[in-house]
Amino acid sequence: MGQLIAEGQLRVGLVGAGPWATTIHAPGLADHPGTALTAVWARRPEAAQALADTHCAAAASSVEELFEQVDAVAFAVPPSIQAELGVRAAEAGKHLILEKPIAADLAGAQRLADAVAAADVAALVMLTLRYSTQTQEWLAGLGQAGGWAGGGARWLSGALLGGQYAASEWRQDDGGALYDIGPHALDMLDAALGPITDVVAARCGPGDLWHLMLAHENDVVSTATLSLRLPVQPTVVEVAVWGEHGYRTLGRKPGSASESYTALLDDFAAMIASGTTAHPCDVRRGLHLQGLLERARELAGDTK
Repeated sequence: MGQLIAEGQLRVGLVGAGPWATTIHAPGLADHPGTALTAVWARRPEAAQALADTHCAAAASSVEELFEQVDAVAFAVPPSIQAELGVRAAEAGKHLILEKPIAADLAGAQRLADAVAAADVAALVMLTLRYSTQTQEWLAGLGQAGGWAGGGARWLSGALLGGQYAASEWRQDDGGALYDIGPHALDMLDAALGPITDVVAARCGPGDLWHLMLAHENDVVSTATLSLRLPVQPTVVEVAVWGEHGYRTLGRKPGSASESYTALLDDFAAMIASGTTAHPCDVRRGLHLQGLLERARELAGDTK
């Protein structure tokens, strides 16, 4: 029995069938009124088939076959693969839902951003914290108050010590805390305190413990401390700012990833319906964050 697509629904293909694809992307796309999960492709055909069957979608035998069946493509794969296939999807005229970081390096991110611009398609980056209602209200309050002199972000977790993401090769071998949770921290500090203009200092210590010092416009300075290999339970996620209106903090609510993905899909469907490609979390945001990640890695002397 074929899948029923409601009028006006975006046909979305999912590339990837790992834990994040299974728990966030697939159910989010299948349940959202503006999208239909139409096809799934993964390097492991059996995983793609199982995920597709769960949501009454088709398992594509190749990414080209997936592209032929959809209007948009969501990615839940390692950054290097996303950058390569994302360019091909954009060149095929498909709108994109991207994970962070958008590529393995700045050159790959630039190629992807250029392909999106050339194709004039929508491309949103899944920056989980930014899409939550709690975050939007917090940032709006900061903007109304003004006068912030500095800030900091802490994300301390044992996610790579065990659990469903501990087997992720790109996180263990190539990315670590800087590339996995760094985009979230950098994005939040940038949104709260103004554009980050430079990474002033960066150091990676034992246990993948990263310390960053960041320069923003208007002489504001912030810091970030990140690790995915600390035995911290529960995970600590906190963004804080301080200035003439005191000290304000933002944490992360449990279950917020699914809510954020729904909010992303709200914006994604609205952008495509209106022919809009600009968004605070579009591919250009991903490119900006990629540049900061690369600068931090260079300063830390990290060659992973």
